[in-house]
Amino acid sequence: MCGIVGYIGPDQAADFLIAGLRRLEYRGYDSAGIVTAERGSLTIAKSAGRVDDLAALLKRTSVRGSLGVGHTRWATHGPATDENAHPHVGGNGVLALVHNGVIENFRPIKERLISKGYEFRSATDSEVVAHLIADELAMLPTSFDDAADPYAPLIAAVQAALAQLRGTYGLAIVFRDWPDVIVAARLGSPLVIGVGDHEKYIASDGSPLAGHTDQIVYLADHEMAVVSADAIRVIHRDQGDVEHDVKLLNIESSDVELGGFPHFMLKEIFEQPETVRNAMRGRLDRDAATAKFGGLNLTPQQLRSIDRFVLTACGTSWHSALVGEYMIETLARVPVEVEYASELRYRNPPLTPTTLLFAITQSGETIDTLAALREMKRKGHPTMAICNVVGSTIAREADGGIYLHAGPEIGVASTKAYTSQCVVMALLALHFGRLHHLSYEAGLRIIDDLERLPSLVERALTTNAECRRIAGKYAGCENFLYLGRMYNFPTALEGALKLKEISYVHAEGYPAAEMKHGPIALVDENTPSVFIVPRCGVYDKVVANVEEIKARGGPVIAVVEEGDRDLAELADDVLEIPATADFLQPIVAAIPLQLLAYHIAVLRGCDVDKPRNLAKSVTVE
Repeated sequence: MCGIVGYIGPDQAADFLIAGLRRLEYRGYDSAGIVTAERGSLTIAKSAGRVDDLAALLKRTSVRGSLGVGHTRWATHGPATDENAHPHVGGNGVLALVHNGVIENFRPIKERLISKGYEFRSATDSEVVAHLIADELAMLPTSFDDAADPYAPLIAAVQAALAQLRGTYGLAIVFRDWPDVIVAARLGSPLVIGVGDHEKYIASDGSPLAGHTDQIVYLADHEMAVVSADAIRVIHRDQGDVEHDVKLLNIESSDVELGGFPHFMLKEIFEQPETVRNAMRGRLDRDAATAKFGGLNLTPQQLRSIDRFVLTACGTSWHSALVGEYMIETLARVPVEVEYASELRYRNPPLTPTTLLFAITQSGETIDTLAALREMKRKGHPTMAICNVVGSTIAREADGGIYLHAGPEIGVASTKAYTSQCVVMALLALHFGRLHHLSYEAGLRIIDDLERLPSLVERALTTNAECRRIAGKYAGCENFLYLGRMYNFPTALEGALKLKEISYVHAEGYPAAEMKHGPIALVDENTPSVFIVPRCGVYDKVVANVEEIKARGGPVIAVVEEGDRDLAELADDVLEIPATADFLQPIVAAIPLQLLAYHIAVLRGCDVDKPRNLAKSVTVE
């Protein structure tokens, strides 16, 4: 959600800023802008719309300087207009900044600043921060100076302003009178600093830095960085100057490029045989017939004492948690509760010391999931993360966890991260099953099933052409029902969400048997029902539900096992997937649902990778 880039070094900043903003488009945005500094002046270019609109503006505007910051804005306060686009100027032009996050107490601060004569040109909360820092800078005594630290005044002003803010922020600030430094600060909104040869980079995440540097510094909450071309100084709100660790950035340029695909979403759908394999690599132990993890940081005795799981997540990750609930309760016989993180963070559920919390997140920065994890930690419960981004806030703050190793996911609609999360859920179910009642032979059978999974996902991808054909048939429909039972009820929810996210078509996911308790009223000849019906213990029951839809004239698209002639005759259209164990059906069945949503969105002329109103990483409430 929103994106920040920054550059300071020997080259023209604008070139990197525009390229970096293009790599951050997946985060979701509605306007873009940059500011550069040269010879004691700040030059700003910004506009509502896409980065392409900003790039066109720059061709008509001279924006020069070897220092600058850029931003893509996802509107929270005020509509998507040129005036509300970032950067925002503070005071009489002494500074300009870009901001991710939400300032909750901006109104009283704004009123105070207006009373002091500050003029606001936007409806954003972010402009308040710019004027507040300028005000603090102006209030410093004229004698304030530190010969040993030429940046002492701006550090003092920024710290004084941040102390007055309530909310979240990722900030990158440039100063007219300090044209050789960028100040970055974070609280709840991620920022990383790339370390180059006599140059430094700033970004919301590592993707803009790929190909420029593989050395990065992660800023933590309440940290501020003073960044010059040759140095990074990190200052903590409470601890003063702190040492910063330089980490390895494990992203290649090819990871954030299309590689011949028309959209990142399609590329990432087709990467799933490999990402499923990566999620299991090194984690299957045939000798002990179990799964093993290096990052849980609990002894076998502690793990064996766990008698309840709470899985918390948002959006697609919440659907993978539902899949995990079925898997863990079936294979490990341990009770599982799945909670929306946005609800759990404000609840006070009765959890025992033997309850283990797993926070599930692709980005590791989702604000609700992070807040829920912190609340559970505060109450003394062990917390684990299932996460895709190394070095993310949730990954760092959890007591332990499991990385997905799915690689960067650029498309806003999650695909490969979802299936990888489901794979990790299956590994956890196996691990805890073996700690409890699951036999050695049963553990080996599960491992056999898991080892076959990448090839089954690859076979499921062969439905692509048929998904395209079916999409052409139903792309004009405005309502869909997605129906499944047991393991495939979460699959129905996820299939419906994918269609809603990228094609703007209304879709509902439901347990197939619940259809009769309301949704069947929606059935008509213009409302397709997508049934997920691989053979399982309730196969005949779901077939009966298909009959009920057909009896009312509703078209049926059925996801079935290869060779299922019964449903081939009953349904209007069929997508065949290979047979697998019941607990792995959600992973294989997700593939054609992703492809169907993709092709419908393309046919409807939608921006598949950057759907309207959505952001990849939701870092505001």
